[in-house]
Amino acid sequence: MTEKIYVIGAGIVGISCAIALQRDGHQVVIIDKTGPAAGASFGNAGAIVNGSCIPTATPGIALSAMKMLMSNGPLSIDLASLPRLLPWLVRFVIQSSERNYQHNAKALVSLTKQATKSWQTLLDSQNFNDSECQNLFKNVGWLRLFETSATFNANLAARNLMQQCGTDFTILNADDIYQLEPNLNKIFKHGFFQADCHFVASPEKMCQLLTAHFIENGGQLQIADVREISVSNETSAASLPVIKTTTGDIHPKKIVLCAGAWSAKIAAGLNYKVPLMAERGYHLMLPATHLISRPIVNADQSIVLSPMQSGLRMTSQVELATVDTAPDYQKIRSLLPQVKRMLSGVDLTEQSVWMGARPSLPDSLPIISQSTHPDIFYAFGHQHLGMTLGPLTGQLIADLIAKRPTATDLSAFRADRF
Repeated sequence: MTEKIYVIGAGIVGISCAIALQRDGHQVVIIDKTGPAAGASFGNAGAIVNGSCIPTATPGIALSAMKMLMSNGPLSIDLASLPRLLPWLVRFVIQSSERNYQHNAKALVSLTKQATKSWQTLLDSQNFNDSECQNLFKNVGWLRLFETSATFNANLAARNLMQQCGTDFTILNADDIYQLEPNLNKIFKHGFFQADCHFVASPEKMCQLLTAHFIENGGQLQIADVREISVSNETSAASLPVIKTTTGDIHPKKIVLCAGAWSAKIAAGLNYKVPLMAERGYHLMLPATHLISRPIVNADQSIVLSPMQSGLRMTSQVELATVDTAPDYQKIRSLLPQVKRMLSGVDLTEQSVWMGARPSLPDSLPIISQSTHPDIFYAFGHQHLGMTLGPLTGQLIADLIAKRPTATDLSAFRADRF
């Protein structure tokens, strides 16, 4: 049976859910405060990391985090937000036990191993053959580099876990690195390359093109500020979902909540308390586009360089803060000398600077689940992997709504696991 479904959020996860539901024959409306890719989907590094399996909460992370905070490293915490962050941080440390770490890694890779295939399914569909989208989706791999043997050796446990999870990668020496990326300065000794990873050269434009396709096929995009979702007649078995906006209430048949870091606030109207935090990241755009061929991680400096369609994008930082805390661009700008160390030919003229809030849960796993209400579904908390997992999440939500078997066991991604 086809129904009118409202998808809250126009990032890559929300757009993917809307397209998958539309292909099942539903009437679908995307509702968003601003429009496509206005949040974390706008400014990410563009990487589709097939087989990603390393949770953020790793054994020993508490000590590592303290060192990063003390050494002006890539991690920072907004002190004014700390009282509100403490419950999340406690849960995060609990998730870093060896047992939880292994469990979360296996759950994560059960999704990410399908990432490239799900993107190809989305873009190769008979109903969607946009050459511009195809050109944005590049099969160039994912390159992680190390300046010293010490940092490479410190990554051994992560590589061992990748092997256990079946993630495909190739170890590189210095000669291998510079054959792949000859414009890099010769500061790297070691690396590994994941050849089955892809790259979206403009996440913003990809989201805009997908939304245009969705609208051309009968979908609707409604601009409205969603404050919360709730149900009418809460004590009745026939309670109906309600979307409360600043301009009035909407009464859809079904709701899919994909509002990223704002999802917890919106779901609060259902008395659903979820430990979702804004793990904020930054990017800075530079003019060069031709110096590198793929996203490159400098593991020592916690920097990613991506050759975007509009220029070279440097992404970095994990800033723990509440979602409405003002951005601080000083740190991302302070990393520009590190870009010069990597690429001597780069022009360091700042084109733009940006901050986005990654929706992060303590176990590094998203919520892909029906809520306690049978007509409300959740798809949020993808952390660093929203771009990677958007199309797969859309298909999984469509399967849940259609009551079809899902391609993977979703028990680890239930909304009630916290």
